[in-house]
Amino acid sequence: MGTILIDKLLQTVVNRKASDLHITVGQPPVLRLDGRLVRLETKVLEPADTMALMKSITPDRCQQELQEVGGADFGFAFGDLARFRVSIFKQRGNVAMVLRQIPNKLLNFNDLGTPPVLAKLCERPRGLILVTGPTGSGKTTTLAAMIDYMNDLFDHHIITIEDPVEFYHPHKKSTINQREIGVDVPSFAEAIRRALRQDPDVILVGEMRDLETIEAAITAAETGHIVFGTLHTTGAQGTVNRIIDVFPTSQQEQIRTQLSTAVIGVLSQALLPKIGGGRVAAYEMLVVTPAIANLVRENKTFRITSSIQTGQKIGMQLLDDHMFRLWRDGVVEKRECLFRANQPEDLAGKIARAERGLLEDEDEARSRMESATKG
Repeated sequence: MGTILIDKLLQTVVNRKASDLHITVGQPPVLRLDGRLVRLETKVLEPADTMALMKSITPDRCQQELQEVGGADFGFAFGDLARFRVSIFKQRGNVAMVLRQIPNKLLNFNDLGTPPVLAKLCERPRGLILVTGPTGSGKTTTLAAMIDYMNDLFDHHIITIEDPVEFYHPHKKSTINQREIGVDVPSFAEAIRRALRQDPDVILVGEMRDLETIEAAITAAETGHIVFGTLHTTGAQGTVNRIIDVFPTSQQEQIRTQLSTAVIGVLSQALLPKIGGGRVAAYEMLVVTPAIANLVRENKTFRITSSIQTGQKIGMQLLDDHMFRLWRDGVVEKRECLFRANQPEDLAGKIARAERGLLEDEDEARSRMESATKG
């Protein structure tokens, strides 16, 4: 019964363009549509239902992991329609699952609306480019676009290290090897160390979650490779601080120096519901100039945000400024921007001033019209 049901559910996810499917005991299956959770009008799931649904798609090694440690993650293809990243876990002794839909079609920089300077950074011969943002902000989609861009243009050897592999990349101009944690290699840090002996030009590190992985990624960037990494931080300033804070105090000065030369760019993103349906990404872009490298080295990261503001000529932008433009252009609601802003008070003030300005313009126009009609 599990197989029939799961196919039907996944078809619904694809048809309704949902980002996630939640399956847990005591309620019907739930979809995440444009960021909101919506229950399906079907039966409430019993423990036997969630167990059958889980077994119908989960590889044996993951079922074993679920028994041993209470959870597992894997990727699987739903025919040619979509791929899913699946997390299975136990809660209150029952099985639950969350399936994230990974679109089959790779999006490009134009589709995503990323800052134009990102493409230039990808063309550099070496350095660390970080893509950051909360879970579900579209980091994986952006990284896939970056890999695809290089695959179209350069004859590189690209190694991706992912948990699990999400987008499948065909070999175009580049040769691409995608390694999955738990299947092809035990850990991120181990995979990066091995990658350095595999003649790579580009290494994608799916998640920089611990000191060992961060250290390995920085070393790889320093030794003449382009490294893409992700972190769950918001804003460029917070990202640099977060990396430094992972290290013990005695090493922080050395890491600051290494980071100042290794990091060439930080893209920070947030995903907002669009007015009228769908979602749109807002981006913060930091390009590491010699001046910004100095701020990192001298522990003056608190000045990064204002440096981004003054660096607009070379393609930098603040997340809040991008969200302001999306609000001004009528793409997103004000409250959605303020909810995700790095400096909500400042953004609220800027929006309020703009709203007043619009009203004043309308008043002026009205009085001009009135005087014209009187005249």
